[in-house]
Amino acid sequence: MGSTGRNTRRTAGTAAAAAASFLLLAGAGILAAPSAYAGVPGATSAADRNSDFNGDGYTDLLTGAPEGTVDGKEGAGYVTVQYGAPNGIATNTTVPKGHVQVISQSTKGVPGTSEFGDHFGQAVATGDLDGDGYDDAVVGAPGEDEGTVEDAGRVTVLYGSKDGLGAERTSSVVAAQPAAGARFGHTVAAARFTGDVDSDQLVVLDQKVGLQVFTYHAGVLRQVGTPHSTGHTLQAAYLTTGDYNRDGFADLVVSGYSPDDDYAKGWSAYYAGSAEGLRYGRDLHGGLGTASGDINGDGYDDLVVGQLSAVDEAAGDADAPGGLVGVYYGGQDGPAGTQGPGSAPQWWSQNSPGVPGAGEQGDAWGNDLSVADVDGDGYADMAVGAPGEDADGAPRAGAVWLLRGSRDGLTGTNAQHVDQNTPGIPGTAEEDDRWGAQVRLVDTDGDGRAELVAAAPDENGGDGAIWLLPAGSDGLRTDGSWSYGAAALGAPAHGAHFGSVIDE
Repeated sequence: MGSTGRNTRRTAGTAAAAAASFLLLAGAGILAAPSAYAGVPGATSAADRNSDFNGDGYTDLLTGAPEGTVDGKEGAGYVTVQYGAPNGIATNTTVPKGHVQVISQSTKGVPGTSEFGDHFGQAVATGDLDGDGYDDAVVGAPGEDEGTVEDAGRVTVLYGSKDGLGAERTSSVVAAQPAAGARFGHTVAAARFTGDVDSDQLVVLDQKVGLQVFTYHAGVLRQVGTPHSTGHTLQAAYLTTGDYNRDGFADLVVSGYSPDDDYAKGWSAYYAGSAEGLRYGRDLHGGLGTASGDINGDGYDDLVVGQLSAVDEAAGDADAPGGLVGVYYGGQDGPAGTQGPGSAPQWWSQNSPGVPGAGEQGDAWGNDLSVADVDGDGYADMAVGAPGEDADGAPRAGAVWLLRGSRDGLTGTNAQHVDQNTPGIPGTAEEDDRWGAQVRLVDTDGDGRAELVAAAPDENGGDGAIWLLPAGSDGLRTDGSWSYGAAALGAPAHGAHFGSVIDE
């Protein structure tokens, strides 16, 4: 989330989300950022997500390594922070220390203790929860025990300041009634969903209660809403936010799959923000991986959803066994499909006109998605990760695509395809690297163009690594691309699967 909210305070009301039909479970021309900048709190649109922890106007990168070993405890987990700058993010090997942080439950001041299987960093998000103009880091640890209650889960908030994130001010949030196996904090998000506050609210999912909303008040995060839903069960949930109906409040989309259906189908639930808080809107097809941004430049955020196969007749593309991506364009009624609100989206696959490659079983095209303006033309573009894609005969080496936004929406014109064997990209495509398991488009150097951050969590025998591809007026560039692992940030690398979680 970000620090550029815009709305005056409106009539206070409840922030409780209405019941859904299933239970929610598991610009161009900007050359440089100002030297000092503390934003106005309250993120609404997707473009507000600039993750600026120290208020200098440059986007920072928050990465989770939930499998990381801390103090000898495997799977205790940690997060890393790389601060944006005129030259973008860096590592400890390229700039003086202080531009990079490694934070775990063993860091002085952070609540809790690093323990086996806590998975601190399993979910990460950013938002200005206390309304001071500096973004805060939200970190989920779904494997955390609460007393004798195993895997109850916990969420930790590290508050931003002019010096960045620190452990001097933190909040620790647990479920009102911790339950074994609830895994509270396995998915988190933050945005300004309501007129009740001028800052962002925190949304947390667990596998028992579902969607829970928290508001910062008088130095404490307090729960203000919990929906009571019946019907289908939604697991492996994802969250994304954006102002799809352009009413000045952020909306929330919760996605995943129902075990009652085929895993590859995916479903999403749309919740509209309002002066009174989140309210359930409708269900949508697709949702194994989601992202938001203004693809056609009309001022409404658009929603993109992944679907790993075409088994769902609503997909309308029986020739896409490798995966699909659906686009719901924003409008007065929120994200709408090709025939209006709630209908099937505009589907894309490797078989769509202009898109390089061909869909094959197991590609996982659309497993992860990100939306932002790469070429600086004012239209958000879409990065598509396909960690199951073969590369020059290497099974599941992984690859990434970039599809362009335009006035008419998403287009295959000038689409790009890259993998580790693309000239200029470091490394070599190898079996089971799963390059592109996480993709993020993020402008860390403040030039108005979003670079690609692509992760291969299984690189180097499971240590994991991240690649950064610069952006230019013609799209992603491979010249000047570089990669790094956890060790370059001063973090434990062995078996960390570094890059398995990256903030949207």
